[in-house]
Amino acid sequence: MTDELREIVLAAAADRFPPPDGGVIVVPPDQTTGLHAVLSFTGHAVVATDRSREEVLALGIDGFDGTLAPDALRALAGPDGWIGVLDVVLVARGTGGGGTTLRPEGPDAEHLRVDYATSTRVDVRVLADQRGLITIGRGLGGRTEIGWEVVETRRSQGVGRSLLVDLLQEMPVGAPIFASCAPGNARSLRSLLAAGFRVIGAENLIRPVR
Repeated sequence: MTDELREIVLAAAADRFPPPDGGVIVVPPDQTTGLHAVLSFTGHAVVATDRSREEVLALGIDGFDGTLAPDALRALAGPDGWIGVLDVVLVARGTGGGGTTLRPEGPDAEHLRVDYATSTRVDVRVLADQRGLITIGRGLGGRTEIGWEVVETRRSQGVGRSLLVDLLQEMPVGAPIFASCAPGNARSLRSLLAAGFRVIGAENLIRPVR
């Protein structure tokens, strides 16, 4: 079975986006994580759900201001379902070379960042050094997705950018590396942009209970 969500995600990483026509693409739930989701691109929505297209459109979802409407998200999740935070989605390319100070840690490392990664991604691994840690796993569409955190004593020193630049050196040359960041998290968003990540859209993850 074709993984439609994977095709859309990888196309966006290569700057091939759905048309900005207000349309809605409905695809099955994510094959990699089992999650449902709503993705927002410029003028177009992608909804990963087990609902029919007719049901999705009846919720008022469109490719413009209805894409991530709270009432529509709650309807997709059900009254007791989980809705993740709204995230900006960014992508960069691995630069290869290695030679950084990042070293593997056990995937069971006790850290809230690791806990979140293992709840929303699969095959999670952890790299860390004295600056902080980075989680690497497979998220929506099987994309390689990271999360990271700088140790508290090193914050506001440009360390986040250096950590991300080193992470890209540890990844294969040209491989798309995704990151998601809450739009209000200005410090992390600035670090991502400074490290060469670029914005491709936004998303809400959903774990429905109906």
